[in-house]
Amino acid sequence: MNKIRALIIDDEELAREVIRTYLEKDETITLIGECANGFDGFKEINDQKPDLVFLDVMMPKLTGFEMLELLDEPPVVIFSTAHDEFAIRAFEQNAIDYLLKPYSYDRFADALTRAKSKLAMEVPSGKGLSEVVVQNKDHSGILSRVAVRTGSKIQIIPVGKIRYLEAMDDYVKLHTEQGVFLKQDTMKYYDEHLPAEDFIRIHRSYIVRIKEIARLELMGKDSHVVFLHDNTQLSVSRSGYALLKEALGF
Repeated sequence: MNKIRALIIDDEELAREVIRTYLEKDETITLIGECANGFDGFKEINDQKPDLVFLDVMMPKLTGFEMLELLDEPPVVIFSTAHDEFAIRAFEQNAIDYLLKPYSYDRFADALTRAKSKLAMEVPSGKGLSEVVVQNKDHSGILSRVAVRTGSKIQIIPVGKIRYLEAMDDYVKLHTEQGVFLKQDTMKYYDEHLPAEDFIRIHRSYIVRIKEIARLELMGKDSHVVFLHDNTQLSVSRSGYALLKEALGF
């Protein structure tokens, strides 16, 4: 019988040690690695293809949710969290296994048993995980950064580096100081989660950083265009024009 290949991703050494110690009691598990952040975790999951991942929710460089959002085929996951009440409600709603720190061996063993059942039945983990990720994003308040994937690498884009956003079918194109990136999100999400004092929705297809706007011009009857400082031209809708008038004070 093949052993279950497990990976630990947690920025706390003590938390990793606890999981490592508990796993040593189970001969059906092989620990293939440990990572202290989501960046390394993302790489290890893509490279090693573990069956099971013990994943911390809150990590400083990249959260567990941000990392999962960027994976094409996430493994079965047991989350661990210290105090995220919303995450716990989302986990329970979507039948996702989680451990509330600090936890006992018995609680750990219960979560591991459920994860083994999923693996034995080959239950797809993607749907439940994607629902949790979406719910966390909707709950997450004002954005300060956006995690994007470029090939096999992850890049963190501070919102202060975003110049404007453009709708592209099921994706959003982020035009930033570092370049252009695609993100599988909706314009509605960014409209609701970017800082309102810094960004404005000028069109169904465009959200612009206010400081990037150089001027506004009339291009035809009831038709306006904004010019950015690099001379980029973006269409302005009627509702966008009303918002611009208010934001720019004219």
